Amino acid sequence: MLPNPWNAGSARALAHMGFKAIATSSAGFAWSIGRMDGSITLDEVLAHLRDVSASVDIPVNADFEGGFAVEPDKVGENVLAATRTGIAGLSIEDSVPRGDRSSSPLFEFSLAVERIKAARRAIDASGTGVILTGRSEGFIVGKPDLSETIARLTAYADAGADCLFAPGIHTADDIRAVVKALAPKPINVVVGEGFTTLSELEQLGVRRISNGGSLARTAWTGFLEAAREMAEQGTFNALGRAVKSDAFAAMLEQD
Repeated sequence: MLPNPWNAGSARALAHMGFKAIATSSAGFAWSIGRMDGSITLDEVLAHLRDVSASVDIPVNADFEGGFAVEPDKVGENVLAATRTGIAGLSIEDSVPRGDRSSSPLFEFSLAVERIKAARRAIDASGTGVILTGRSEGFIVGKPDLSETIARLTAYADAGADCLFAPGIHTADDIRAVVKALAPKPINVVVGEGFTTLSELEQLGVRRISNGGSLARTAWTGFLEAAREMAEQGTFNALGRAVKSDAFAAMLEQD
């Protein structure tokens, strides 16, 4: 499991709980600084990756969105910069930036493959051994075509992706089909609600589980419930249920 913190503090808390690796969340980070997901700049993300990586001694996988560029050469340049932040892995998506999806929500097939190849070349040139995850976003951008998703993930594997990921795939049949088609490459499944369990995904052959922005949303849920109680009822009961300060001290204490 690679749970997704949104800052250095939540990263340290997860490491303290015994998780062996974590992954950043573009959405969680964006919300934490008052932005919409997809609106963070490359420089902001690189600083965030340095901050999170330096805060823990476990591997950090980076949600690197679409590489913060369209053209493969620029994707490669940005990936090279990311490999210098201390991360152990990163992912590259094939969805078109939100404002440019009038014709298709996904990059044209050959361009998407070239973007993965460029990321692979950059990682190899860096000598860091960073793990490259190829992501196909069809199921979360309105194009839930399993055959196309598998074709894209297969091409990304051939282009040098070490791990494959199709967020939004939830059924056992779909997950099993992806695992079978891409074997022996490891498959990541994102779990943002209780539709499955660790043991069920293990039986399906899934090798990696992440949560996207769900831990951040869970934290925001508690914050909003407590704030609404104060604003609407003038009471403070939710605050009394919060984690105590000494618990944070134990989790965040420097080794």
